[in-house]
Amino acid sequence: MSRPPAALCPCGRKDARQRPLAYADCCGRYLDHWADTPAPDAESLMRSRYTAFVRERADYLRATWHPDHCPATLDFDPGTQWLGLEVREHRVTGPDQAEVEFVARYRLGGRAVRLHERSRFVRQDGRWVYVDGDQR
Repeated sequence: MSRPPAALCPCGRKDARQRPLAYADCCGRYLDHWADTPAPDAESLMRSRYTAFVRERADYLRATWHPDHCPATLDFDPGTQWLGLEVREHRVTGPDQAEVEFVARYRLGGRAVRLHERSRFVRQDGRWVYVDGDQR
Protein backbone atom coordinates (compact mmCIF):
# COMPACT_ATOMS: atom_id res chain seq x y z
CA MET A 1 0.00 0.00 0.00
CA SER A 2 1.48 3.35 -0.99
CA ARG A 3 1.24 6.49 1.10
CA PRO A 4 -0.31 9.65 -0.28
CA PRO A 5 2.38 12.23 -1.20
CA ALA A 6 1.21 14.65 1.52
CA ALA A 7 2.17 12.06 4.18
CA LEU A 8 5.78 11.82 2.94
CA CYS A 9 8.45 13.86 4.66
CA PRO A 10 9.58 16.83 2.55
CA CYS A 11 13.25 16.21 3.47
CA GLY A 12 13.33 13.11 1.26
CA ARG A 13 15.00 10.79 3.76
CA LYS A 14 14.61 7.10 2.90
CA ASP A 15 14.53 3.90 4.91
CA ALA A 16 16.89 0.93 4.50
CA ARG A 17 14.85 -0.29 1.52
CA GLN A 18 15.13 3.13 -0.16
CA ARG A 19 11.46 3.98 0.43
CA PRO A 20 10.62 7.58 1.37
CA LEU A 21 9.82 8.02 5.05
CA ALA A 22 6.51 9.38 6.27
CA TYR A 23 6.57 12.82 7.88
CA ALA A 24 5.54 11.37 11.27
CA ASP A 25 8.41 8.85 11.17
CA CYS A 26 10.98 11.38 10.03
CA CYS A 27 11.08 15.13 10.69
CA GLY A 28 7.58 15.24 12.17
CA ARG A 29 8.76 13.70 15.41
CA TYR A 30 11.15 16.63 15.88
CA LEU A 31 8.92 19.46 14.63
CA ASP A 32 5.80 18.32 16.44
CA HIS A 33 7.50 17.13 19.65
CA TRP A 34 10.54 19.40 19.89
CA ALA A 35 10.49 19.69 23.68
CA ASP A 36 10.63 15.91 24.15
CA THR A 37 12.36 14.72 20.97
CA PRO A 38 15.29 16.86 19.81
CA ALA A 39 17.09 15.91 16.60
CA PRO A 40 19.81 13.38 17.47
CA ASP A 41 22.47 14.79 15.13
CA ALA A 42 23.23 17.77 12.92
CA GLU A 43 22.02 16.10 9.72
CA SER A 44 18.64 15.26 11.27
CA LEU A 45 18.36 18.83 12.53
CA MET A 46 19.24 20.24 9.11
CA ARG A 47 16.65 17.99 7.44
CA SER A 48 14.01 18.98 9.99
CA ARG A 49 14.80 22.65 9.46
CA TYR A 50 14.31 22.19 5.71
CA THR A 51 10.95 20.59 6.49
CA ALA A 52 10.14 23.51 8.80
CA PHE A 53 10.78 25.93 5.93
CA VAL A 54 8.51 23.86 3.67
CA ARG A 55 5.78 23.85 6.34
CA GLU A 56 6.44 27.48 7.37
CA ARG A 57 7.12 26.57 10.99
CA ALA A 58 8.87 29.69 12.29
CA ASP A 59 8.49 28.44 15.88
CA TYR A 60 10.67 25.41 15.18
CA LEU A 61 13.20 27.35 13.14
CA ARG A 62 13.64 29.92 15.91
CA ALA A 63 13.87 27.20 18.60
CA THR A 64 16.64 25.43 16.68
CA TRP A 65 18.66 28.52 15.74
CA HIS A 66 21.64 29.51 17.88
CA PRO A 67 20.45 32.54 19.88
CA ASP A 68 23.48 34.62 18.85
CA HIS A 69 22.58 34.22 15.16
CA CYS A 70 18.78 33.94 15.08
CA PRO A 71 17.13 36.74 13.07
CA ALA A 72 14.57 38.95 14.80
CA THR A 73 11.89 37.97 12.31
CA LEU A 74 11.29 35.18 9.85
CA ASP A 75 9.21 35.79 6.75
CA PHE A 76 8.03 33.15 4.31
CA ASP A 77 7.28 33.96 0.70
CA PRO A 78 3.88 32.39 -0.02
CA GLY A 79 4.90 31.80 -3.64
CA THR A 80 7.78 29.48 -2.73
CA GLN A 81 7.40 25.93 -3.99
CA TRP A 82 9.99 23.65 -2.39
CA LEU A 83 11.24 20.99 -4.79
CA GLY A 84 13.68 18.87 -2.84
CA LEU A 85 16.71 18.47 -0.64
CA GLU A 86 20.00 16.71 -1.28
CA VAL A 87 22.36 16.19 1.65
CA ARG A 88 25.87 15.99 0.25
CA GLU A 89 27.89 15.58 3.43
CA HIS A 90 27.50 15.36 7.21
CA ARG A 91 30.79 15.84 8.99
CA VAL A 92 31.45 15.84 12.74
CA THR A 93 34.07 18.53 13.41
CA GLY A 94 34.31 18.22 17.20
CA PRO A 95 32.58 16.65 20.19
CA ASP A 96 29.73 19.18 19.97
CA GLN A 97 30.22 20.58 16.47
CA ALA A 98 29.26 19.43 12.99
CA GLU A 99 28.79 20.63 9.43
CA VAL A 100 26.23 19.62 6.84
CA GLU A 101 26.56 20.43 3.16
CA PHE A 102 23.28 20.42 1.28
CA VAL A 103 21.47 21.63 -1.81
CA ALA A 104 17.86 22.76 -1.45
CA ARG A 105 15.86 23.45 -4.58
CA TYR A 106 12.77 25.62 -4.86
CA ARG A 107 10.79 27.62 -7.36
CA LEU A 108 9.81 31.23 -6.77
CA GLY A 109 7.84 33.26 -9.27
CA GLY A 110 8.41 30.66 -11.97
CA ARG A 111 12.19 30.81 -11.45
CA ALA A 112 14.16 27.77 -10.25
CA VAL A 113 16.51 28.48 -7.34
CA ARG A 114 19.26 26.29 -5.97
CA LEU A 115 20.56 26.98 -2.44
CA HIS A 116 23.91 25.25 -1.85
CA GLU A 117 25.21 25.73 1.68
CA ARG A 118 27.68 24.29 4.17
CA SER A 119 25.95 24.81 7.50
CA ARG A 120 27.54 24.82 10.94
CA PHE A 121 25.84 23.32 13.99
CA VAL A 122 26.69 23.08 17.67
CA ARG A 123 25.22 21.02 20.48
CA GLN A 124 24.12 23.10 23.46
CA ASP A 125 22.56 21.54 26.53
CA GLY A 126 22.16 18.27 24.64
CA ARG A 127 20.37 19.84 21.65
CA TRP A 128 21.76 20.56 18.21
CA VAL A 129 21.23 24.12 16.94
CA TYR A 130 21.98 25.81 13.64
CA VAL A 131 24.70 28.47 13.88
CA ASP A 132 25.29 29.76 10.35
CA GLY A 133 26.40 28.69 6.91
CA ASP A 134 28.42 29.55 3.85
CA GLN A 135 26.57 29.59 0.57
CA ARG A 136 28.40 28.06 -2.35
